[in-house]
Amino acid sequence: MSRNFLYNEIANGLASQIRNGVLKPGDRLPSVRTLCQEHRVGINTAKRVFMELEAQSLIDSKPQSGYFVRRQMYRELPLPNTSRPSAIANEHEPNELLSKVYANMGRNDLTLFSIAAASGALLPLAKLKKEIVHASRTLKGSGMDYELVQGNINLRRMIAIRSLGWGGNLHEDDLITTGGGMQALSFSLMALSKPGDTIAIESPCYPGILQLAVSLGLKVLELPTHPVTGIELADLKRAIPKIDICLLVPNFNTPLGSCMPDENKKEAVMLLAKHGIPLIEDDVYGDIYFGSQRPKCCKSFDLDGNVVWCSSVSKTLAPGYRVGWIAPGKYKEKILKLKLVHVISSTSIVQEAVANFLKTGKYENHLRQFRRTLENNCQNYIRAIAEYFPEDTKTSRPQGGLTLWIELSKNIDALKLYDLAIKQGISIAPGRMFTLQDQFENCIRLCIGLPWREELNLKLKQLGKLAGTNYVKVAI
Repeated sequence: MSRNFLYNEIANGLASQIRNGVLKPGDRLPSVRTLCQEHRVGINTAKRVFMELEAQSLIDSKPQSGYFVRRQMYRELPLPNTSRPSAIANEHEPNELLSKVYANMGRNDLTLFSIAAASGALLPLAKLKKEIVHASRTLKGSGMDYELVQGNINLRRMIAIRSLGWGGNLHEDDLITTGGGMQALSFSLMALSKPGDTIAIESPCYPGILQLAVSLGLKVLELPTHPVTGIELADLKRAIPKIDICLLVPNFNTPLGSCMPDENKKEAVMLLAKHGIPLIEDDVYGDIYFGSQRPKCCKSFDLDGNVVWCSSVSKTLAPGYRVGWIAPGKYKEKILKLKLVHVISSTSIVQEAVANFLKTGKYENHLRQFRRTLENNCQNYIRAIAEYFPEDTKTSRPQGGLTLWIELSKNIDALKLYDLAIKQGISIAPGRMFTLQDQFENCIRLCIGLPWREELNLKLKQLGKLAGTNYVKVAI
């Protein structure tokens, strides 16, 4: 095990204990000597661990006394409320708002808190370029030939190997590659539903899923969702007679960042299987966990192939490569036929490049640094929001993912806040984007995938100041 790996593991473990409250403000940490003995590392590695925790503003050193967990210098923000959407299915999209927000993608003159994608500065672009060149040299026909309909065998093999880490136990033949995560969801929904069917989803939910469901003629039933533990199972049970299909993002969904406990995942899988209702699982954020291990998936508890597991590298590695996949379970032939009809095959070179990136261990090395950066970002955002936003602000506390959900006072209109923020060079995602109902008008989502620097802190300060003005309040 490399020295860098040990240093990261030890620092991340202590950081998680501090952030989860196991180590409390004022607690004394083990000494450098103790850390060396417990983890069998050298003194320089142990010192580097403490230097990193100090850099993250998690601990303070006191001469002749040692290291102590820093006492919080900011107020603890309460969690947003559990959502309470209507129990009646809806299909009314906020099209004008979506068009306005997504029109900002790619603009260099804005701070894009609104787009849930990691900045290129956090991604291994140079290493990926080398893999593309390598793939073009090693693939038959330099990657010009059609791939197998099921997809690149090397990529499927690597995804199958990685599935062992979360209890998936997949085989390469259990997988179909796609052009990104949304294409995976699209093929799955087209194969398993028909116009007029009712689909159950979390609320709030990623706008792309809402748009896809409506475009396929589905009625959308939004389920009450807790900001920490995800959908409320009691409400899922009550919805069973009304629904034909279910789509969940159980691991660090956007915008809430909630993560369903394993027992809840298992219960949801068993419940839906008992009633013959297919479950599509969107797991694009599963690898971006802040804790010590990756959470399990619903697919981990799938005994009869009723769970269709979808994922991609769009949120973790290369959004523009459009590399995704499906573990279709018992629906394999239906989904494979759809892929053949719609795209014939996937892009050879990018799939081979991603497969090699996974195989050489570069992906896991990247993920360790990426997760650490995002966790630090999340803490910095929450600290800034606590300092700069109005007193009654609430914020999610995600344990993974790319986004932060903020609930402002009921008298604040997030659409007005958006308009004011754009004039200040700040783009945010108003809460109404994440529902087909009239709710979340006082909420916003922020992306934490931007490099943290003082400029970002100042932008959050500006945003908090705008949120405290009368210009964003609802007229009474």
